Amino acid sequence: MALNARLDHRNPLVFDTHELGRRPGALQRLSREIEAPADFGIQGVIGVPEGAPVKLDLRLESVMEGVLVTGTARALAEGECVRCLEPVEQQLETDFQELFSYPDADDRGRVKAEPADDAEDDEDTLFIEDGLFDLEPVLRDAVVLALPMQPVCQDDCPGLCSQCGARLADDPDHHHDAVDIRWAALQGLAGSLEDGEKDELAGGALPSAPVDEKQEK
Repeated sequence: MALNARLDHRNPLVFDTHELGRRPGALQRLSREIEAPADFGIQGVIGVPEGAPVKLDLRLESVMEGVLVTGTARALAEGECVRCLEPVEQQLETDFQELFSYPDADDRGRVKAEPADDAEDDEDTLFIEDGLFDLEPVLRDAVVLALPMQPVCQDDCPGLCSQCGARLADDPDHHHDAVDIRWAALQGLAGSLEDGEKDELAGGALPSAPVDEKQEK
């Protein structure tokens, strides 16, 4: 993976490893509360609202290849029940672990004399840049994996009435009288006949048949 543009140490999700150092086995523990970035979750389904607090507990361990980051994130996610469309809130707690590699070290942690220009970048590798690493992509992946793809307000939510859209949990006895489709056509015909009779009464009697002139003579 190509290195990112220079990281901004003022970004709350960018962490500094200079204090940790590069001696294998060195440890550092950090706690930080940040504001959730935009689109932090499953878009259109459930996620942590932008600006909501996210609590991070991190353990940074220096290893030969880089810095191993182990952590836990806690936040309140908000979404919509997929059955009844009511608002849903869920306490989110997710664990994650990721290795941020030194860009100047090979697979066994030894410093490279010169970087190989023709070596293919590993797209799954995250790097430390000038002693800094960006936790946001790791945290986003962890949050998405921890959230339900189909959130519900309760496990046995009955959803909405398919005919009128009423929320069934509010009215357990809600129902509609079923009409036998075999009688539906006859009911429609009966209605048409009734309408015809009403029109006849409203228009008066039908005109009488014309009198045969020959009979009058």
